[in-house]
Amino acid sequence: MKKTSELIWQDVQHQELFRIIDSLHTLPERKTLDRLTDYVTHHFSLEEEYMKQLDYPGAELHIRAHRAFEARVQKYIAEQAVFDEAFATELAEFLSEWLTRHVFGIDKDFEDFVLRSKYK
Repeated sequence: MKKTSELIWQDVQHQELFRIIDSLHTLPERKTLDRLTDYVTHHFSLEEEYMKQLDYPGAELHIRAHRAFEARVQKYIAEQAVFDEAFATELAEFLSEWLTRHVFGIDKDFEDFVLRSKYK
């Protein structure tokens, strides 16, 4: 089982999302949306598997938050005919707000659980 010090992978992956958000302003193209979708799929699956391995009691709520985020991002992408600056700004604001709430809220709850567990 992973040790607490190995929870750094989450922070590294969150930093990648910040890089994607930044690239929305510098590379406003479909490739950026593909990168975002790939990130979400990869990061969430790793995090959710880790929760299952640890039998995290808050996993169901956390996973629902992930699914809601995925649905919201897919809706943004599906409804956008043109990837322009206004769309990039709106999406970047949504991502920044969500990431801040998620990382400093529900992700911290998971981190606290790991720190209190026998796997620390």
